[in-house]
Amino acid sequence: MMKKIAVLTTGGDAPGMNPAIRSVVRYALHEKVEVLGISRGYWGLINDEAEWLNHRAVSGIINQGGTVLKTARCPEFKTEEGQEHSFQTLKKYAIEGMIVIGGNGSFSGAHAFVMRYDFPCVGIAASIDNDISGIDTTIGTDTAINTALSAIDNIRDTATSMERIFVVEVMGRECGFIALQVALAGGCEEVLIPERKFDLKEVCHSIVEGNIRGKVSWIVVVAEGAGRAEDIAKKITDMTGLETRAIVLGHIQRGGRPTALSRDLALNLGRAAVDCLLKGGTDRAVGMRAGKIVEVPFAQAIAKKELQVEDMYRLIRVLS
Repeated sequence: MMKKIAVLTTGGDAPGMNPAIRSVVRYALHEKVEVLGISRGYWGLINDEAEWLNHRAVSGIINQGGTVLKTARCPEFKTEEGQEHSFQTLKKYAIEGMIVIGGNGSFSGAHAFVMRYDFPCVGIAASIDNDISGIDTTIGTDTAINTALSAIDNIRDTATSMERIFVVEVMGRECGFIALQVALAGGCEEVLIPERKFDLKEVCHSIVEGNIRGKVSWIVVVAEGAGRAEDIAKKITDMTGLETRAIVLGHIQRGGRPTALSRDLALNLGRAAVDCLLKGGTDRAVGMRAGKIVEVPFAQAIAKKELQVEDMYRLIRVLS
């Protein structure tokens, strides 16, 4: 059985990464396995930024957003030289398996590393975009949605009071999951996402018709991959003659205390990742599907996830 494993967080941070780290460390120690914490993700792996973690090292982090291990983007890990430095770091500490907490890009790197060195790697799906194929939800998604929803609710108060149109930009370069969920839960009138083509003239026509009927406020949610809020707001003003304001929620969606759902998911997946490694699993991510913990091969996990866009979009429009 493995005696020494490593854990790191990489890519964009997500609320719930800290509970996942806590779970990995404490559950592994319970199973008599030492845990090496790698700072700043793959960058730290390449540059040997590591320290052994004990119970105290992960004390008091269960309610904290972000990641105590820090995280960073690391293009160098895509290179043969970068992966070789990483492999040598793992050999230096006699590490027998690695747990990668991250999203699509993180798993792509882990998959390439496994293919090159046949080194055991297991992923824990943590990404606010919920863009991992084969699982229902990722760590951090619920928190990010609730953070954005709270902002939308506040904006709604002003939109109604000032009788204005607001275009609110949320995160989602390639995936409109947050935008769809927030638009539905926030009672928003329109949502623009990368997965669905949209005609701004039609959107403006609906706004003008609504204004004629006496509707005095309007909230358009746009995923960042579908366009810039400022550009869209300007076009709406030009086409309708109605005052339109743009708001970019930005990185506030990544931070904040993880919700109970994000914490519970993280704690369960931390244990599952350790169990997966100890039983010989590799080149796969653990996640939740239909209420059960499942293991999804990295090759499947990093494939583009198909959202059920049309049904949700139709419901948003009907209920608005």
